[in-house]
Amino acid sequence: MENRNKRMKKGFTMVELMAMLIIIGLLATVVVTRVASQIDKARVTTTKANLKMLSAAINSFRMDTGTLPTEDEGLFVLIEEPQDVTGYQQGGYLETTEIPLDGWGHEFYFELSPESGKAFVIISFGADGEEGGEDNDEDLYSTDAN
Repeated sequence: MENRNKRMKKGFTMVELMAMLIIIGLLATVVVTRVASQIDKARVTTTKANLKMLSAAINSFRMDTGTLPTEDEGLFVLIEEPQDVTGYQQGGYLETTEIPLDGWGHEFYFELSPESGKAFVIISFGADGEEGGEDNDEDLYSTDAN
């Protein structure tokens, strides 16, 4: 009888293994959900920071040249000198040679005389890259970046 009890205590039952797998699965789901939400927050924060930086660069361009870029020129005037302006800062208005992308890898959109009443606005169309949306797909504007 003792011999039989020793053999039975050597391993886990199938029920114990299944319970352990379910618990590990639930814990993994919680961790992944929390990490994913932090990644989304970081993308929004990065996008807002880039909106502020681009807005400040456009304002510096306007102060130096006395004009805003056209919608066709857009943000590229920050890295490439247009031919018809004077007072352009040598080297451009960004520390990089490329226009940064938003947190989701999409290009920013530049618009003159938006509905906000400001002279210009720079827009990120959020995670989906399309106008409108909610949550991560919500549009972010340079006029709202805090």
